[in-house]
Parts: sequence; C-alpha cells; structure tokens
Amino acid sequence: MKTTNRTLRAGTMLATALVMTLGVAASAKAETLTVWDWKSGDPTTTPYYDKVKADFEAAHPGVTVKFVMQPHDQYYTLLGTAIAASQGPDVVLVHGGSQAKERIAAFSKLDDKVADIRTRVAGWDEFAGADGSVYAVPISIQGLAVYYNKELYKKAGLDPEATPKTWADLEAICAKLKAAGTTCFALGNKEGYGADFFYSSAAANALTAEQQAAWTTGDLKWSSPEIKAIIQKWVDTQKEGWYAEGANSTAKFMDEYQSFERGENANTIGLLSDVAHWKEFDEFLEPQNVGVFVMPPVTPSAYDHPRMPLAGGIGYAVTKFSPNQDLAIALAKSFADTPAMQIFFEAAGAVPSDTAVDTSKVESPSAKVVLGSLSDGVPLPHNNTSTAETEEWHRQSQMLFTGETTVDKAVARLDEVQAQAKKK
Repeated sequence: MKTTNRTLRAGTMLATALVMTLGVAASAKAETLTVWDWKSGDPTTTPYYDKVKADFEAAHPGVTVKFVMQPHDQYYTLLGTAIAASQGPDVVLVHGGSQAKERIAAFSKLDDKVADIRTRVAGWDEFAGADGSVYAVPISIQGLAVYYNKELYKKAGLDPEATPKTWADLEAICAKLKAAGTTCFALGNKEGYGADFFYSSAAANALTAEQQAAWTTGDLKWSSPEIKAIIQKWVDTQKEGWYAEGANSTAKFMDEYQSFERGENANTIGLLSDVAHWKEFDEFLEPQNVGVFVMPPVTPSAYDHPRMPLAGGIGYAVTKFSPNQDLAIALAKSFADTPAMQIFFEAAGAVPSDTAVDTSKVESPSAKVVLGSLSDGVPLPHNNTSTAETEEWHRQSQMLFTGETTVDKAVARLDEVQAQAKKK
C-alpha cells in the first residue's frame, strides 16, 4: 500500500485519465466545474480535496466540482492540447515558475478577484506575469533540501547533528560514508529530474539576488563560472562514487526515494512539501532518524548562513476559455481556504501557502527545521529556468554521466537554448 500511495503521488498510475478526451470535458454542463490536476486521486490528499469539494458545493447549490486527475508525466502535453483547442477544464493545477508563467496567456488574470486573500496566502510571485499580475492561487510552498539518515551517519563515524556548511564539508562526509561502504546519495535521473534538483540546490546559495535576477532574464549564462562550476561537480560527484550505478535508468519519483527509505543510501535531495519530504521519510525511517540540511554551494556562498531554497509550489489557475469564469475563480480561491489548507498540511504534510494554518503542533524534528526556514529562504533557480533549457539540461546531464559530452560542450549547448528561449 505504501508503494502504491507513493506511485500515485508521482502521478504515474492513472490509466483512466488516458481515456479522458477534450470532447467529454467540453460537453460538461454549465453547473459542473471541471478541475485538472495530478494530485486529487492520491490517498494522502483525498481528505483535502474532499473538503474543498464539499465546502464549495455547499456554498454553491447546484454546482458540481469534478476532479480529473491526469498522469503527471503527460500533464503539460494534455494541458497544451486543451489550451490549443480552447476547450477542456475550467480550473487547472500548475507548478509555480516557468510552467505557470509560460502559459499565462491562457489563464484569467486574478488580481482584483484575489485581493482579499493576498496577504494571507504566500507564494504569488511564482504565478505572476512580468507586470506583477497573478494568474493562479498558490496552495503550497515548495523547496529543496537534503534529507539524511542519521543511523547511517553514526555507523560511518559521523556526528549526525553536524550538518555540512560548505562543499568541502559535504565532500568529507561523502568520503567517510564511502569508506564505510555506504552510498552517499540516492539519485534517480531517468527523466533528468535528479540533475534539476542538483543544480538548483547547489546554485541557490551561490547566487546573489542580482545574479538570480540575471539568471531569470538569461543574462547569467550556463557557461558563467558560477553555473559551470556546478555542472562540473555534477560530473565529478559521479566519478567520485557519490551515487549507485544506474542513475540514468532510475526514476527519481519514486525509485530514488524508495531506495533512501530502505536505508540503501545516506542522503537524498528531496522536497519540502507533500511528496518525497519529511512526512514520508519519517514514516519509513522514524522521525528521530531523519535529518535535513541545505545543500552547500559549490562556490563561495552569497550569504552568511545557509538559506533554504523555496518558492510558491503549486497553484490553481482558471482557463480563459472556461464558460464559468466567476464560479471557476471562486473555486480556485477555495483551494486556499484555511480549513482545507489545515487538512492539506496535516494529511499530506504539505507546507501550506496559507499563513493562517496552525503548524505549532508538529513534532517531526525535520519538519521543524523546514517550517523554521520559511521566513529566510532564497529563490529556486530551476523555477526561473525556461522549460526549453530544463529539457536540454535533462539530456545534457545524462550524456555527461555516460561520457557522451563534456562540460564545455554541454554548457555551450545550454547557452544556445537559453539565448533562444529568453531572447529579448
């Protein structure tokens, strides 16, 4: 059951969604609001979605909320088809950052409609256009952290409470784990996601606010010393034996994390919220054995202490082609209602966008670290990387592992893709 639940969270086991057609969605009656996502069928989030549906339908007699959970690995392809046809769902779930921002032309502007919740809900920037207008309602705060197995640290003669603050510290830890016969990091890069998490984690504390802004606009290149150093470490860490064999054929969701949960590796780069995170790892390794730290930067840090990379995680947008604009906007807002958000936090371990949610009763040591970092975070570089660059990095990261390309060739190609994607 645990394995099934995790697989559902990754959005890979929904055959029923594959037979969903735009024609069916388009034929829905006016009083039916159709919502697309990749989470509503997950048993851990069911209580949250049940609450949203029940409360909204009670407040709007005659309206039915219909959730259609799409396969995660095909989600944006299906959404693109719906957008191109201008028919389909009324409300859609999107990731914050480039996935949302590259599609805002298809979404309704929400500014005046969400004015009453702007101060209570956090994470808006990841769902905003260049002019600051917002196009989706955030429901989570997401970020990247290194989770570690304290028992494996102890067995290697390491102090499980002494987390690395510099890259040299992390290298020393991995060397000691390797000497003890333990793989330092779990890694799944079958889809390139492992490489995403690596460079974004390593870059977050290396880049100043000005450099983060330059990365967003494309003025900071992949071939810049700061980014190229990270790409070089991607190659070096593999050569130094940080990972088990077969990373390019291992899925990050959920094979990498299942390996970590079985105690086969000492560390994994995971998420802060609702999947591959503190609540899940606590369940398998026991809370007292799960630690968490911020990935140190490869180059000197831009800050005086490690800051957690985080941003608005996922949010609900309203499609411009929805015939039920007012109702759809009201539904998008209802996903961030405090009673529902409280359930989202308690049932799924999601870090809620709603700042009114009571998190004071959480007992997990790693959760306390995560929650305590929210007011002192730094941006997630991969959130501000175009989808074209991300797809190319996936390819290049795999070829770097197999030796089919070099760091110089990889960053040169990535510079080309970046220039095209972010041309002024």
